[in-house]
Amino acid sequence: MRGSGTELFNHIAECLANFLEKLGIKDKKLPLGFTFSFPCQQTKLDESILVCWTKGFKASGVEGRDVVGLLRKAIKNRGDFDIDIVAVINDTVGTMMTCGYDDHHCEIGLIIGTGTNACYMEEMRHLELVDGDEGRMCVNMEWGAFGDDGALDDIRTEFDREIDAGSLNPGKQLFEKMISGMYMGELVRLILVKMAKDGLLFQGHTTPDLLTTVFDILKLIAEQILRGLGLDPSPEDCVATQRVCQIVSTRAAHLCAASLAAVLRQIRDNKATDRLRTTVGVDGSVYKNHPQFARRLNKMVRLLVPDCDVRFLRSEDGSGKGAAMVTAVAYRLAKQHAERQRILDSLRLDRDQLLEVKRRMEEEMKRGLAKNTHAAAAVKMLPTFVRSTPDGTERGDFLALDLGGTNFRVLLVRVRSGKRRSVEMHNKIYTIPQDITQGTGDELFDHIVHCIADFLEYMGMKGASLPLGFTFSFPCHQTRLDQGILIKWTKGFKASGCEGEDVATLLKDAIHRSEEFDLDVVAVVNDTVGTMMSCGYEDPQCEVGLIVGTGTNACYMEEMSNVELVDGDEGRMCVNMEWGAFGDQGELEDICTEFDRAVDDQSTYPGKQRYEKMISGMYLGEIVRNVLLDFTAKGLLFRGKLSERLKTRGIFETKFLSQIESDRLALRQVRSILQHLGLISSTCDDSILVKEVCSVVSKRAAQLCGAGLAAVVDKIRLNRGLEKLSITVGVDGTLYKLHPHFSTIMRETLRDLAPDCEVTLIQSEDGSGKGAALITAVACRLRDARK
Repeated sequence: MRGSGTELFNHIAECLANFLEKLGIKDKKLPLGFTFSFPCQQTKLDESILVCWTKGFKASGVEGRDVVGLLRKAIKNRGDFDIDIVAVINDTVGTMMTCGYDDHHCEIGLIIGTGTNACYMEEMRHLELVDGDEGRMCVNMEWGAFGDDGALDDIRTEFDREIDAGSLNPGKQLFEKMISGMYMGELVRLILVKMAKDGLLFQGHTTPDLLTTVFDILKLIAEQILRGLGLDPSPEDCVATQRVCQIVSTRAAHLCAASLAAVLRQIRDNKATDRLRTTVGVDGSVYKNHPQFARRLNKMVRLLVPDCDVRFLRSEDGSGKGAAMVTAVAYRLAKQHAERQRILDSLRLDRDQLLEVKRRMEEEMKRGLAKNTHAAAAVKMLPTFVRSTPDGTERGDFLALDLGGTNFRVLLVRVRSGKRRSVEMHNKIYTIPQDITQGTGDELFDHIVHCIADFLEYMGMKGASLPLGFTFSFPCHQTRLDQGILIKWTKGFKASGCEGEDVATLLKDAIHRSEEFDLDVVAVVNDTVGTMMSCGYEDPQCEVGLIVGTGTNACYMEEMSNVELVDGDEGRMCVNMEWGAFGDQGELEDICTEFDRAVDDQSTYPGKQRYEKMISGMYLGEIVRNVLLDFTAKGLLFRGKLSERLKTRGIFETKFLSQIESDRLALRQVRSILQHLGLISSTCDDSILVKEVCSVVSKRAAQLCGAGLAAVVDKIRLNRGLEKLSITVGVDGTLYKLHPHFSTIMRETLRDLAPDCEVTLIQSEDGSGKGAALITAVACRLRDARK
């Protein structure tokens, strides 16, 4: 007990080995529950840092260390058996668990033996040291230390102070020293010595034994004990000694009752009930063996908290059976946790995998730019015929259309040049009903023209003819700036008769059909290019555009000498990468999971836009939903009960990821999102797990996006033969802007994978609208210059 910690744990390991051998189970690896009845700080069930020794233990090198680690080490050093330590509990917790098995009302554990302590079930919302506010958790009070701050000074006596001064831990465990079995006998002895010295007992005689021997308070046959100490007591001495014992043990029982009353009151207030019915599981030699202690304790509790019906249940081997029960539950949970982590590990990427993604993206970029491999390349690297970023001399009024998803905008953009250069915008948002996105091309473009007519009337400009920039955020093949041949629909659009056609012509035809106004379509632009241009207006170093929203894409200024699809080697041209299709030829197969495949199989275009389906807002919620379905089917979440709503495709919106991962969001609010999904009985643990799934999925998305961007900026650096590149990337998209961690993780990945590039990321303010107008303005400026 008072040697080194190594000796203590070696001794425990030896006892364990002997026990296993005796039962003939030394060759089995069994889960172990460890009841360790000393004050410990726990952050998880299988780790316990000893705060300080109590009850006369003083083994060196253990305080401040994890006792599970020390026991594991001692077992490992022996090498003759193996054991899986699953749970460390305090004996009070073991007592509560054992009694709780027999009586479901049991929510308090109490020990009054050599030492004393209590535990009880506290509401999670009151436990500020632990995340989460749902449900309850057992709190080990360590109430033996009550009074160490002076709270009991007014009732402590000279005898209490003398006991404390002579103990192994002066100033500590003061409450325990007033009530537990280890100290009560000593209190009696000190009182008897004082009374003898004052001539009130034993005719004023003391003996060496009386001055040194520790009393056993449980053996109350006074005469025998006193004679055993070499005294010759009179009948009056025996009665007085018995009275001293009675006073000391009554005080202990009443102090214990007062503290227990405080716990009962707390539980009653937590439950907001007028009358509490509960059970206290009790263990310990003083409670069990002292003839009067239990009765006095029970009576005083009833007196102090008359509004609580308390049953005291004696625990039969709480520390053993209780530890085994906690271990059995923990073992089941640990197996489930390991299974969950195994599944989530498939969605976690290491640095080597990300570097490989970057390398493959670089390869695909080269294939897309080269004439002879362009047709077969997954990343199309489409020329945009945007040759220059704004120089500040642009001016005039322009219309811009922005079609990139189910919301569609019409804008009027007034560009002013000179000293007071500015961009002033007016816009109106229109929705495109699903039946139109899935109908014919004529219906879609007639709807768009109807919206433009409405906007011009709204702005009081009916019949005006203005230059128009058309942001069309779908993969297009361009041979001129004012034309875009749709390669394929993405993002769930399926309007017939559009693929392979020039969208500028489809728009002009619809304008002619309406016969309401005429517009000059100057530029067909992708939203990424618009983003780059709108940021380029503020920062001339901006030469990359990135979108991470419903979909994802990037563009950048490439050397004309590398753009083999367009004649001429002078200067640069913006290339629309259409990087969402990266992976369509198997480039991401080795990091694709069963969940990615499920999302792809259920999508409008299976096998297409694989990179986008791992990154963008349209799909992340769906990946999460598939993981949650898998976890639930395996009984790892929601107690294995599926809600019908969770089976609905698209029900787990990506905005939920942003909300759930917000650091400000309490788990209670996560639960309200789950309840919206029909998961009425989800627990606090379910909420924590859903949050983890969301964070793993969105982290992977941000890392993959960062790896792609690293390939782009490194290519620009190498194009220009620079050791170090300083460049700005204009970024837009709801996922990037609204998700609490996406931008940070993407930035960290980019810095790690492209260390020679100093990249500034700026958020675009309305790239698709303002950017399209600026490209139109630049084109008009260049056209006027040519004229």
